[in-house]
Amino acid sequence: MQRLNKDTEWSDLIYPRSGLDKWARLADLAHRVGEEVARTLTAGDFPVVMGGDHSCALGTWSGVARALEGQGELGLMWIDAHMDSHVPDTSSSHAVHGMPLAALLGLGQHNLISLTGKSPVLRPEHICLMGVRSYEQEEADLLDRLGVRVIRQQEIQERGIPDALAEAKAKVTIGTAGFGISLDLDAIDPHEAPGVGSPEPAGMGARDLFHALGPVLVHPRLMALEIAEYNPEHDRNQITLQLIVDLLERLVKGRPAHD
Repeated sequence: MQRLNKDTEWSDLIYPRSGLDKWARLADLAHRVGEEVARTLTAGDFPVVMGGDHSCALGTWSGVARALEGQGELGLMWIDAHMDSHVPDTSSSHAVHGMPLAALLGLGQHNLISLTGKSPVLRPEHICLMGVRSYEQEEADLLDRLGVRVIRQQEIQERGIPDALAEAKAKVTIGTAGFGISLDLDAIDPHEAPGVGSPEPAGMGARDLFHALGPVLVHPRLMALEIAEYNPEHDRNQITLQLIVDLLERLVKGRPAHD
């Protein structure tokens, strides 16, 4: 079995020794994920996507956008310690898990920005990042030029999670037909969520975050939930896994059952 590390791309695990370059592997896998997400929504069910790194967002939100086609725009609450907004020209590692948000905004490698035939998948005015505390200046400059709202962790500490989350909710729901939540577990402080690939100190408290998310999880226009970057090899006594279970229990208990 291939060991996971912070540079492991999720497509490497699905297409070992395939001969395809990583862009083609990612595009194919993201397309398959997107198709499944769109089918799930069309059937009237609620998709939950678990990803080993945040490049899974390419498939998740392309699929949601496909299901919303003709109804309106998609909003996205991106909760993450990182901006994930590099393009190949600004990334020294060329790790795709550092690029998904830029690709969803229609920027970057062509394989990744045309998964649905619609590019961009997301519009800058309908996105809000929360919890950011580790990034490169090129990413910050890009999001600033586009007008994407970024609520950094320092601001959350000053305002409190509920107030920051209320702003994020307004940002992703006003002028959209539906919205999603993409939670990278490294947004949570690594003392509470050690089972991630790229831990960053001084993150949000899980209990406070999940409590504030409670009303958002039952919002009638919430289309999907994505949980990214769980790495069981880095977990300690399964405490990160238990956080995932707790969040999913809140989701299931709060949303109406589908007949």
